[in-house]
Amino acid sequence: MSEEPLKTLSDQVGEAHAKIQRAHQHINPVVAVRSGMRDAGIPADVMTIDCLRTRRRIMLVLHDEQPGILLHQFGSVDSEASDEFQRKNLSDVGVDVLFEWMQDYFSDAPEHS
Repeated sequence: MSEEPLKTLSDQVGEAHAKIQRAHQHINPVVAVRSGMRDAGIPADVMTIDCLRTRRRIMLVLHDEQPGILLHQFGSVDSEASDEFQRKNLSDVGVDVLFEWMQDYFSDAPEHS
C-alpha cells in the first residue's frame, strides 16, 4: 500500500488531537500507529486513539484491499477489537470528523452516537 493514505490520516489525527487538547484538556488522547496486523501478514495499517481516563479506544484501519475506505470501531482499551467495523469513505474523514469522534466518544457521556 502507498504510505500516502496513512500519512494523510496521521496528519489529520495529529491536528484533531491538538484541537482536542486545546478544547478539552481533560481528554488528552494517546495516539499510536500499530504494526501488528502487517507483522501478522494482514495487509493493513492500524491507528488507535485512546483515552486513558475513560479507557475508551477509537480504532482506525486502512486495509490495502479496500482503498479509499476507512474502517473504524469504537471500543475499549481493555478489550480486543471485534470483527465489526464501520466503513467511511476516507475522503469524508477529516480533522473535524476526527475531532467530533474524540470529543463525543471520550467525553463522560455513557454512549456514542
